[in-house]
Amino acid sequence: MKRFAIEIKWGIIFSVVSLLWMYLEKALGWHDELIAKHAIYTNFFGIVAIVIYVLALLDKRKNFFEGKMNWSQGFISGIVVSIVVAILTPLAQYITHAFITPEYFPNIIDHAVERGSMTREAAEEYFNLTSYILQSFFFALVVGVVTSAIVALFVRKK
Repeated sequence: MKRFAIEIKWGIIFSVVSLLWMYLEKALGWHDELIAKHAIYTNFFGIVAIVIYVLALLDKRKNFFEGKMNWSQGFISGIVVSIVVAILTPLAQYITHAFITPEYFPNIIDHAVERGSMTREAAEEYFNLTSYILQSFFFALVVGVVTSAIVALFVRKK
């Protein structure tokens, strides 16, 4: 466990920052009056996520690998961060939708129906806590692995 303490720390940091991002989205109106723009604006979190992965792998390189790290070491470290994030995803989604923005699902369902992009039944099936937990879990793993592979290329050092 001590071998992966840095990755666990950064997985927790990532989850806390994602909750703060949800609070920011809510405060900026992206979950209610500006919900039509949510699908575009929420993608800016990708920049934040990449920065966190860079910081995590730099931390691992400096404090575990004594300033040297090859690509595979960085990639494995990033994968572990991704697994921690994925494990914390159900809790983060619950906190987001129970406390930060409980009206998000009704708002996005209404928006999808009003736009004509989904029937109410399809929207209710897609936009709910269980669906978002599953989507977020797998998204964290897949995108985390890809991000880890790319970031590890830039932070490797002989």
